Amino acid sequence: MSRILLLEDDEALGRGVCMALEAPGCAVVRCAARRDAQALLQSGGFDLLIFDVNLPDGSGLELLRTLRQGGDATPAILLTANDLELDEVTGLEAGADDYITKPFSLAVLRARVNAQLRRAAPARPERFELNGFCFDFARLEFLKDGEAIDLSKTEQRLLRLLVENRGRTLPRELLLEKVWDGGEFVDENALSVAVRRLRAKLENAPIKTVYGVGYVWEAGR
Repeated sequence: MSRILLLEDDEALGRGVCMALEAPGCAVVRCAARRDAQALLQSGGFDLLIFDVNLPDGSGLELLRTLRQGGDATPAILLTANDLELDEVTGLEAGADDYITKPFSLAVLRARVNAQLRRAAPARPERFELNGFCFDFARLEFLKDGEAIDLSKTEQRLLRLLVENRGRTLPRELLLEKVWDGGEFVDENALSVAVRRLRAKLENAPIKTVYGVGYVWEAGR
C-alpha cells in the first residue's frame, strides 16, 4: 500500500486530487496547514509528499527544504501558481523531485505521481522458494517438487502478487486492477476462475479465500 501526504489548503482542489489519486493500493492523507503536515510527518510511513507552496501558515517549499536538511529523502512534488522559471529552479534546488504549476490536469498529476512511486519502489524479487515450490519470474520457470508447471500470463501475474504479499489479504478489487491492467471491463468472475485454475495447477498451494474480501497466500507456507 502506497501512502501519499497531500498538503493543499484549497478545499476543492484538495478533494479533486484525492479523488484522482486514491485507488486500491494507494491512500492519500490530506491536510491544509503546514503545522498539520509536520505533525503527520512525525509518524513517517509516507511514500510520496505533495506540497502546495503557498500556505496559510507558511510555505510548503520551506517545509520541504527543512525535511531535506534533516535527511528525509521521501520523493516530493511541489504544486504552485508560481510559473516563472526561477520559481521552478528554486523548488528543484530545495529538494523537489517534480514541480507542477497550477492550473494542471489531474490526469497529468496522476501520471507524474505514479512515475515517482515507481522510481521509489524497491526492486521486486524475481525468485521465490516456498516449501516445495520454486517460482522464477525472470526465467518464467515454475516448479513444484522439481516438476515444471505451465502457467498462463494471467496466472503468472496473479501468482506473483500473492507470493510477493505472503500473509497479506489482497482485496478482489486490487487483484482485478493489477492482474488485468485496470480491471474496469473485466467480469469479477474472471478472478474466481483464475484462482481456481491456479490452485489446480499448483496443488496444495496455501492460497486461502478470505470471504467477502479477497485472497491470501498464507505466510510461512
